[in-house]
Amino acid sequence: MNVSAPNFSEDELKLLNSNKAIKLMLQQKEVNPAKVLRYVEYERKLEELQVELIKLQHWVINNQKRVCIIFEGRDAAGKGGAIRRLTHHLNPRFYKVVALPKPTEQERGQWYFQRYINKLPNPGEIVLFDRSWYNRAVVEPVNDFCTSEEYERFMNEVNHFESMITNDGVMLIKLYFSISKKEQQRRFDEIKRNPLKRWKMSPVDEKAQELWDVYTEYKQRMFDHTHSEAIPWTVLEADRKTVARIKAIEHVLETVPYQEGVTGP
Repeated sequence: MNVSAPNFSEDELKLLNSNKAIKLMLQQKEVNPAKVLRYVEYERKLEELQVELIKLQHWVINNQKRVCIIFEGRDAAGKGGAIRRLTHHLNPRFYKVVALPKPTEQERGQWYFQRYINKLPNPGEIVLFDRSWYNRAVVEPVNDFCTSEEYERFMNEVNHFESMITNDGVMLIKLYFSISKKEQQRRFDEIKRNPLKRWKMSPVDEKAQELWDVYTEYKQRMFDHTHSEAIPWTVLEADRKTVARIKAIEHVLETVPYQEGVTGP
């Protein structure tokens, strides 16, 4: 297959005639060169960023830094996919992904932040939270998984908690993946149709559309109360997963002050 079209530049045509692009087009029922081009360009950009992430990880290890990245967002917003792309080529000995299940009875009797403290990064390590302590800011109150007193206590303590860990040297990056109600429903429908993905649907997911406006209310209160210049939220428009992944990685690379081959205090 050889692709040629007056609407594509010379560089774009080279990409479309690459083995990867041709393979993608052969897999399509209806060939869409523009869509294939977007994906090939995304893959090329992603690979460039992943090379930079390796440099970032080396800097973290060599300088014994502690980096904590929080991935929040509505159900099916693409948090897990972004984490997989970010960590794909990293050394697994020096990063971990944390996705905690619901607390045990013992943990429910502890200070709320205690089980998260135990998962914070050690020197030379990157930790990525696929949902974090912010469960108590949105998911738990929306679904009646905590009392109003527990919720208010969390909101009164969370900024102090984050100040404590960042003052101690933890670099905290807070990402929120934002999708539209229509896109969330489309993704839920796709998950239900795919026997390899059906396990992803939980009872909480099943109620997400019905409780959309309640989620919005708590999400906005979370932003209003916990966004600051020192520890900001970065909101990523995530209706297009590929765009959100690129933006998430770019933000991490821009936020962590890594330099290739540089060590220091």
